[in-house]
Amino acid sequence: MQRAVEHRIGVQAPAEIVWEVISDFEGWAHWNPLYRRAEGVMKVGSTLVLEQHLPGQPPTVIQPIVQDWVPYEQLHWRSSRLGGFVTAIRYLEIENMGPANATFSNGELFMGMLLRFVSRDERRRLKAAFTQMGEAVRDRAEAIWSERSANPI
Repeated sequence: MQRAVEHRIGVQAPAEIVWEVISDFEGWAHWNPLYRRAEGVMKVGSTLVLEQHLPGQPPTVIQPIVQDWVPYEQLHWRSSRLGGFVTAIRYLEIENMGPANATFSNGELFMGMLLRFVSRDERRRLKAAFTQMGEAVRDRAEAIWSERSANPI
């Protein structure tokens, strides 16, 4: 059995710019309401250090493992909960919709024996946080695209 929480949003900027935004961990502190600190390298098996800010919760530092990444398309990381009885796969994915349009999806897939203990309340908080992050990615990518379009090199 699995459960998922996801947010998808259209972005009026090229997929490459959306990737630029999400792959710049150092820049997350300037725009990301969910992960206000992000450290690590995008390499399968490496550990990230993220300061997570969920609505209504104190900030927590999490250390997920990079599961997979494909430039300009996706970043996935894995973490464990409830003593390892629940695995969570967090994903940030970009779909190229044309030369100046993309869709950004971010969510989390839960699997494991104690899945029923991932509460509805927690899933609501995650949905709100993923929505905030999706809107922030969109706003940041569109601002970069607008600036570059107005001032071509």
